[in-house]
Amino acid sequence: MESLSPNIFVHDINKTIAFYKELGFKVTMSVPEQPEYVWVMMTNDKVTIMFQTFESLGKDLTEISRTDTSGPMLFYINVKDIQGFFKKIENKALVLKGLEKTFYGATEFTIKDCNGLILTFAEHENNA
Repeated sequence: MESLSPNIFVHDINKTIAFYKELGFKVTMSVPEQPEYVWVMMTNDKVTIMFQTFESLGKDLTEISRTDTSGPMLFYINVKDIQGFFKKIENKALVLKGLEKTFYGATEFTIKDCNGLILTFAEHENNA
């Protein structure tokens, strides 16, 4: 295995795109190529996340056709200059846990995205 790129199903893809753009992500691929999107790939440096509407596969995969929100999920994302990144986005997202030094040598903070997903950003001392 070489990488993992989650494909997350969302109810409002336009709201999701706007939220992740605030975190520095860019749309790198989409279906269709112009709005109204049903799927997008967004990247920020080496991190890639795909977002897709529930409706786009709901008829083919009934397991995806859901009306509730997704279950508990946390994405752990390593970043450089965590202090600067936190200052840049702290007023653009719901901060669940502010900057904190952990016992394992990381500085971390946690936010909730517009879909209820939990994102923890971390910078490890050896990467600083």
